[in-house]
Amino acid sequence: MTDDLTCPIPDIAPMSSADMEAAIESVRQAVGLPLGARIVAAMSGGVDSTVVAALLHKAGYDVVGVTLQLYDHGEALKKKGACCAGQDIHDARLAADTIGIPHYVLDYENRFKDAVIDQFADSYLKGQTPVPCIRCNQTVKFRDLLDVARDLGAEAMATGHYVRRAIAGNRAQMRKAIDHSRDQSYFLFATTQDQLDYLRFPLADLEKPQVRGVAASLGLRIAAKPDSQDICFVPSGDYRTLIDRLRPQGREAGEIVHMDGRVLGKHSGITDYTIGQRRGLNVAVGEPLFVTKLNPELRQVIVGPREALLTASLVLEETNWLGQQATIEEAARDGAEVLARVRSTRQPSPARLALADDGIVKVVFAEGEEGVAPGQACVLYDPADDERVLGGGFIQSTQAVL
Repeated sequence: MTDDLTCPIPDIAPMSSADMEAAIESVRQAVGLPLGARIVAAMSGGVDSTVVAALLHKAGYDVVGVTLQLYDHGEALKKKGACCAGQDIHDARLAADTIGIPHYVLDYENRFKDAVIDQFADSYLKGQTPVPCIRCNQTVKFRDLLDVARDLGAEAMATGHYVRRAIAGNRAQMRKAIDHSRDQSYFLFATTQDQLDYLRFPLADLEKPQVRGVAASLGLRIAAKPDSQDICFVPSGDYRTLIDRLRPQGREAGEIVHMDGRVLGKHSGITDYTIGQRRGLNVAVGEPLFVTKLNPELRQVIVGPREALLTASLVLEETNWLGQQATIEEAARDGAEVLARVRSTRQPSPARLALADDGIVKVVFAEGEEGVAPGQACVLYDPADDERVLGGGFIQSTQAVL
């Protein structure tokens, strides 16, 4: 591997000069600040964040690149699919040198472990299915890093996320990216209004091939760099080995129980299972069975037919609201109609908000919804404008249709 980031890029067509100028103008529109304003670019070492930094610089802004080292103490240099460690930090530093901007690497490993990795392991221990990317954005990146950006005198912080920030009246809205196949609004629902006012997402109007085309036009080697896969701090994809090391008590044996009360078999650890799982149950009753519930207190894996997975409603916790009403509780009290997305890979479904007597916010589906698991996020979109994110929360509990 060479340290020279400026080299020919095979199989990626560079942008024409006209398209490059259009991309630069698109960045200026997304930023909406006077040229020369200082902007901190969060550089993960991947193609998206590198292109953001490069375009901001070419657009005439005073750009400062910041990279967070989040895990592995730099030992992930040769691991594929990792981010925010080893190789990516190396790439980000070299890219900043090539672009011609100052660059800082901040050691956030302890914060990341406390806020993301430990929470990830604890969630599985509680029978939940966590989304660590949301936790990372919610805590380390969009809370701690924003404070750093402000300390550096920046007027905004820009990231390579595929999501759109639009101004309606005097208020920033979060909207889906133009490339729906890359849209990351599900993972950014916890962004607060104050954070959204400060953040910028310059790639919102670009598609991934265009982004790689920009990098190729600038001769950046990362133009052909693969996207990170799976969970960044588990580049091998074997997250259960990590959980076993951090929370060995999750390996306590228990029973696999049918929802009608029959004990069907044994398991060797509740952390091996997630809601909706079918394979790996090693029980047979003459019909397909799915994990419908996890009971960590009794170390039970509850199974049942597929129809038992249909969810009528769910309870939200740790909510965030970006809608017109002052709070999500007010919207729930009004019975606001929403489109609810319960997994990043599922389309939003029609639903309404409801407020229980104890002030808990519920999402009630118009029809039974599949794939709902505690610990996942439920992200809410506006049914009158399904590009707009209204907010959401983490799924605390569910109520089945049955």
